Amino acid sequence: MRRSCAAKGAGGEVSVFIAALLLLLTACQPAEEPVLIPEPEAFASIIYPSDNPTTRAGLALGRDLFFDPILSADSTISCGTCHQPERAFTDGLEKSIGIYGRVGRRNAPGLTNVGYLYETLFWDGRADNLEAQALHPIAEANEMGGSWPLVVSKLRQHADYWPRLQEAFGLTAKKELSPDHVGKALAQFQRSLISGDSKYDRVERGVDTYDELEALGYAIFFDLADDPDGAFANLPTGECAHCHTPPHFTNQRFFNNGLDLAHDLADFDDAGRGAITENPFDRGVFRTPTLRNIALTAPYMHDGRMKTLAEVVDHYNSGGQYAENRSANVFPLGLNPRQKAGLLAFLQTLTDTSFVNNENYRPLQLSGE
Repeated sequence: MRRSCAAKGAGGEVSVFIAALLLLLTACQPAEEPVLIPEPEAFASIIYPSDNPTTRAGLALGRDLFFDPILSADSTISCGTCHQPERAFTDGLEKSIGIYGRVGRRNAPGLTNVGYLYETLFWDGRADNLEAQALHPIAEANEMGGSWPLVVSKLRQHADYWPRLQEAFGLTAKKELSPDHVGKALAQFQRSLISGDSKYDRVERGVDTYDELEALGYAIFFDLADDPDGAFANLPTGECAHCHTPPHFTNQRFFNNGLDLAHDLADFDDAGRGAITENPFDRGVFRTPTLRNIALTAPYMHDGRMKTLAEVVDHYNSGGQYAENRSANVFPLGLNPRQKAGLLAFLQTLTDTSFVNNENYRPLQLSGE
């Protein structure tokens, strides 16, 4: 699908974008007509699956289902419980809490620009696309209860959701409803979660400028010291952009970033990607998260062990701990206090307040059962 044309200039692109999203949820157009979600000009277009184009009916349905606890076995936990808009769709916890107070295995990843992350999803990459990703939390006993038959039964009997599912997916009989339809609706909403108006983006568009500390952090992040004749030739390199590649600040790949000492690859408590691939070299390896809105998504790492961004920077500055499969880009950086402050200042420029305050990304209503 092609992106619609967005206005350029300071604030223009994002204002048009927000207004267009509002129209998507309210416009009177046939449900079967795909809607075009505006995308920033700097981004490559989202790859939409041929069997799940975003429609007015599907997008609105996905938004309501995302924030409705009806999808959990006991109707107490919604997707939005662990993915809160004001926290860039994280929950502020080391590990998410599911039904009956059960503690999940890992930290809730943010959903900023998740529609662009087309390769694999979750910390361990166990889902190939958003449609599949949406099914996992509902099926997990420690998250939303693991009872798809119960969830499908509730939706079939729901006075509001059943006719809307019929409209969105052309269902004619209740027996046709499956978890896949729920996954498709949730995926349509999540593909609308587009963030592209941080200070970083405005600087890239030429309508804003970094202050001195932010510019220092930018130079460290993007290894401008590699230019021996440049203004930053004597700086340490941060090695950050190798894995946190713009515009989405992730390369969608998997790495061991030196969190845990492992003399043997079997020593990792959490096998990470290795549990999926069964490759010993993938043990203790996790997906590179996006850094967009990173200042809002504490705590950090797959297990939430680091409470602040300062701890994260200190970790990478130290070079991490030994493991045979530790990334070659993780080694002692030699940053001094001012340089670390600069890196932190640059990371703050990746915050997009228009994204976290967008009313289209918040619950319209809780439909209940």
